[in-house]
Amino acid sequence: MVVALYVQKFGGTSVGTPDRIREVADHAARCVKRGDQVVLVVSAMGKETDELLRLAGDVSTSKPGREMDMLITGGERKACALVAMALTDLGIESESFTGSQAGFLTDTTHRNAKILEVNPRRIADAVAAGKVPVVGGSQGVSTDHDVTFFGRGGSDTTAVALAHALDADACELYTDVPGVFTTDPRLVPEARKMDHISFDELLEMTATGCPKPAMRSVELARSYGVKLHVRSAFSWVPGTWVSEEPSMENAIISAVTHDTSEAKMTVSGVPDQPGVAAKLFRSLADADVNVDTIVQNVSDAGATDISFTLPHDQVSAATTTVDALVAEIGAKGVVTDTGIGRVSLTGAGMQTNPGVAATMFETLSTSGINIEMISTSAIRISCVVREDQADQAVTVLHAAFELDKAPADRSDI
Repeated sequence: MVVALYVQKFGGTSVGTPDRIREVADHAARCVKRGDQVVLVVSAMGKETDELLRLAGDVSTSKPGREMDMLITGGERKACALVAMALTDLGIESESFTGSQAGFLTDTTHRNAKILEVNPRRIADAVAAGKVPVVGGSQGVSTDHDVTFFGRGGSDTTAVALAHALDADACELYTDVPGVFTTDPRLVPEARKMDHISFDELLEMTATGCPKPAMRSVELARSYGVKLHVRSAFSWVPGTWVSEEPSMENAIISAVTHDTSEAKMTVSGVPDQPGVAAKLFRSLADADVNVDTIVQNVSDAGATDISFTLPHDQVSAATTTVDALVAEIGAKGVVTDTGIGRVSLTGAGMQTNPGVAATMFETLSTSGINIEMISTSAIRISCVVREDQADQAVTVLHAAFELDKAPADRSDI
């Protein structure tokens, strides 16, 4: 019998209560009893990370990064120990591991550390001994020997990195939804679960509002060819497979996503001269402002307007940075708009199928939705609209492209 090795990640909802923890242990035990080898990666229980962040705010205004990482990673360590105990009660030998014990070496950036190396020797030894290792997600140890945290969604990244380092057959990301959908099923009940999607498509989706899995984990999986299986933690029903293998469905459009977490900033009256935009965006980068969509208007009388989008929580830093530059670069002023939303179409098939943009724009126009900014990639088109129209935009686009149907059953664009 061929033995398969799976790295299985379970999120906070999946281990949110003692009953849920026992269900995770039972799931892993069944996999072992059918002959597979299993490595588990777990997040903190439920909303525990949020509670720890609240506690930190109650006792500290400075919240030093090193101490925050020590605090936050405690949630994952607690969860992995409890899962290992539940497995032991089922007669499955198990050991829990912190990120450092699992071999994760990171840089020295606290709250958002990057993985430099994974040496999973202890995990591999445990698997070889017939045990189920349970690893605390989203954590490692820095080159300065401090505990580090990978940031939100870091448990997905932990699981993918372990799957690569262990040469696992697949990385299974268990969550509270049964897979990747054509759009948010809470918004559009007709949304369809996809059986397969490419890495490139899922990367575009996670970059434009799809909350799971974490974008960093998809980037890592694509880089190292790790097969992903996004599936429900509460059933054995197959979810969505993510790989570079071509889809048999050949969908022109795979999904509609939306994001209302960004604001738009416009710098008006910018001199149309070489180096001005470079100075503006270099200053924003130095302030750790993550700029997304950028639009520059046609020059009029030697001046132009530059608009860009950025996360809401970075507006303050961006405003301080740009205000300090206005006089220096000779601009007239800055206007910030926090009431925007972005809706995006993603599909590998749009590269060879004309008409996608036209249908998108016509659909939004017919619904009375004005487009304020447009950005594109080879397999994505995004439009910035009013925030209070973003949900409507998703609904009408999902219907216009018949995403509730299998690709073979859809009409031509």
